[in-house]
Amino acid sequence: MKLGSPYRRKHSRIEIIPLIDIMFFLLASFMMVSLNLDRTQNIRVDLPTATQAEHDFKPDMLNIAVDKAGKVWIEKKEISLLDLGPVVSNRFRAETNLPVYISGDRDTLHGVMANVYEVVRGAGVQKVAFAMAGKEPLP
Repeated sequence: MKLGSPYRRKHSRIEIIPLIDIMFFLLASFMMVSLNLDRTQNIRVDLPTATQAEHDFKPDMLNIAVDKAGKVWIEKKEISLLDLGPVVSNRFRAETNLPVYISGDRDTLHGVMANVYEVVRGAGVQKVAFAMAGKEPLP
């Protein structure tokens, strides 16, 4: 014969829905923060606009900037055009798949940018790109 207990038996259960909500919140927060990270080691220049420009900065690339006055900067250090060749060549020997981004101020002369491009290509680098700003909205 079975006798019943006067106390109600409690069934335990694990609620997983709040855990899922927290994980989605953390995922969304991480994605929003990572989109705002730009790891560029370059001087600030006023880039010209392009319709198909997108941010593609990676820590294993080489950033070269040219300011309005025609001075060449590599990772926030001013460098002459003659010294740029050996620096790029040494980095290219260390990593043969080295991407190089050249960014020039909007008012930089075309000849200076062409000289920088020639030095980079002369060092053997095949992956060379020019950094552009996104398309400006129309008023």
